[in-house]
Amino acid sequence: MCDYSLMHVKSRPAKVGEKLRTSNFGTGTRGFASPEDPSTAVCVLPGTELAFDNEICVYGASGPSPHKMAIFRQINQAQPHMHHDAMELPDGHTLLLTFLCEGQEATVLQLPAQPATEAEARAQERVAIAG
Repeated sequence: MCDYSLMHVKSRPAKVGEKLRTSNFGTGTRGFASPEDPSTAVCVLPGTELAFDNEICVYGASGPSPHKMAIFRQINQAQPHMHHDAMELPDGHTLLLTFLCEGQEATVLQLPAQPATEAEARAQERVAIAG
C-alpha cells in the first residue's frame, strides 16, 4: 500500500516483474516509485515479495543488511498517524520502508493471492486515516 504521508501523492498499484526504486516524495516519508516515473508512488499490497538488487540499506545502520529479499507488510495499523509500510526480512525482523536508503532498487517477484476469506481481505485493506 502507500503510507499515510503519501495519501496526497499520485499513485498506482505495483505489478509483478516491475522494478521499483526507494524514493523521497517530499512528504516526510520514503516509498517506492518506478525509475521511469519517480513522481508517482507505487503502492504495494501486504504480502508482496520483493527482491532487492543489493543488500538492503537502512539509514543509520552501521552497514547494509545481509538480506536482499523482503515481504511487504503493514504494521502499527491501530495508530493512524504512524508509518505503516514495512519490510519483513528473512530473519523475521521488520523495518519501516521509510528507513530504507533512497535509490535502492527492487523487483516485484510476486503479489499476494486474492483473498479467500473476509479476514484475508481485511488484511490487504489500506490503513484508514483518521481525521
